[in-house]
Amino acid sequence: MLYSALIFGFISSLHCVGMCGPIALMIPVDKDNVVKKWLQISTYQIGRVTAYTSLGVIFGFLGAGFFIAGFQQQLSIIVGVLMILIAIIPEKKLAQYNFSKPIYKIVSEVKTQLGLQFKKKSYKSLFLIGLFNGYLPCGMVYVALFGAMAMNNVLLGSLYMTLFGLGTIPLMMVLVNFLKTTQFSYYSKFQKIIPILIVGIGILFVLRGFGLDIPYISPSILHLHIQSEVNCH
Repeated sequence: MLYSALIFGFISSLHCVGMCGPIALMIPVDKDNVVKKWLQISTYQIGRVTAYTSLGVIFGFLGAGFFIAGFQQQLSIIVGVLMILIAIIPEKKLAQYNFSKPIYKIVSEVKTQLGLQFKKKSYKSLFLIGLFNGYLPCGMVYVALFGAMAMNNVLLGSLYMTLFGLGTIPLMMVLVNFLKTTQFSYYSKFQKIIPILIVGIGILFVLRGFGLDIPYISPSILHLHIQSEVNCH
């Protein structure tokens, strides 16, 4: 399922342009030196991917707990269903529920630290801008974290989020520069692809949970459970 993280990250970058694009355009870079500018932008992106990876560790750990408890199959199905629901429920409806309320103080502090870093021009500050940006609430990141948790493994969970972050970089960097002189109408058209992709990935997780013995899509139930004895064919 790791390939789905890279694909999802690539398509999610369309969403990132609208949410994180303004922040990327505001980062203090040297516009007169092309090489230095791209090094600075890359440092920002590395910070963002680092944030996603660290979140992947946490949710991978949670998923590992379900795996040890023997609930990995059910977890994969639940994660898939949640992904599909997020995609089909209108965004305005979801906006009525502030899921970040329990961690409002933490989010507020992250925003404060993010603002402070814009006053500096060091590579450390650029890395921190990307890091704090990655920790800000985002619907696409929430969906990706569901996927990381369904990996049932700390390493795979962190890798899932790393690939998700890497997938957001190419298109986001291109579109951020492209949209400086282009109307956002094209962006809104591409946005329609995102729900379709989320449903597709959700279906993959549901199929994975059913253990239909389909190579690369739905491994046999024997591979989804911890067994006390070795199964030989």
